[in-house]
Amino acid sequence: MDTREALGSWIDGPKAAAEKMGADFGYRGERLGLPQEGPGSIGGPGRRMGALFVDGWLVALVSFGLIGKGTAASANMWTTPLFFTVTVLLLATTGTTVGKRLFGLRVVRLDGGRATIPQVLLRTVLLCLLVPALVWDRDTRGLHDKAVGTVEVRI
Repeated sequence: MDTREALGSWIDGPKAAAEKMGADFGYRGERLGLPQEGPGSIGGPGRRMGALFVDGWLVALVSFGLIGKGTAASANMWTTPLFFTVTVLLLATTGTTVGKRLFGLRVVRLDGGRATIPQVLLRTVLLCLLVPALVWDRDTRGLHDKAVGTVEVRI
């Protein structure tokens, strides 16, 4: 085996090269004991980004229309704190936000129970920093979820 086969081509990537050599990575969530499809399976990255977009858009709309009274400068100042507050309140009480509900997602602990308030607080702080949400593992769980022991699953 030469170096190119070990590293994989730039198109296929190292995961494809490892799979060609016989490595079995399984499906997303298999390491966590979650089902492959249906309720309780890991929500895909498209669903999660769509839910985040909807939540951010709704918060920006409320911030612009109600709090900022139509001025963008004032609304921008309130968007992130309002996003943090709404996300924490909704995740702590229902386990889902408006965007997550529209996309059929829910945040749960790894054992399947409801996330605790400290978990929700730390997860949302890390989500507001945005960088942890952009770093994923092979199950496509964000670093903010890994740090607090939660996962976004399909409803």
